[in-house]
Amino acid sequence: MNQTAIFFPVIALVALTFLVGSLTLVRRIGAANAGKVGPKDFRYGESDRVPPETVLPGRNYMNLLELPVLFYVVCICLYVTKTATLIDVGLAWAFTLSRVGHSIVHLTTNNVIHRMLVFNLGSVILIALWIRFAVSLL
Repeated sequence: MNQTAIFFPVIALVALTFLVGSLTLVRRIGAANAGKVGPKDFRYGESDRVPPETVLPGRNYMNLLELPVLFYVVCICLYVTKTATLIDVGLAWAFTLSRVGHSIVHLTTNNVIHRMLVFNLGSVILIALWIRFAVSLL
């Protein structure tokens, strides 16, 4: 198997992260232009004045910079050790799709139960990737 295939889901997740980051910027600028917030409202994170439609993309962006760090690390480890298999690539795509699903739920309906289910599914997939990597080293 071509070991570089493990990086395609990584690239897709990076693209999602930049997309949500851009949406965060657009929403913040929009709120500032509408006079709803000012620079001081973001000095220490976000003040209570920041409207929910501006807060959500920022929170989702932070989510895309937390758990996925472990995903990026395991994908690099699989590549470096040349132990990535088709199953690992499939799991990597499944994790990336779970993050896409999480972002869609978070940025649309924001149904906490649905968001939690998709997030937990991604977590289980990521745990499976780490277990597979650990076993491949034995």
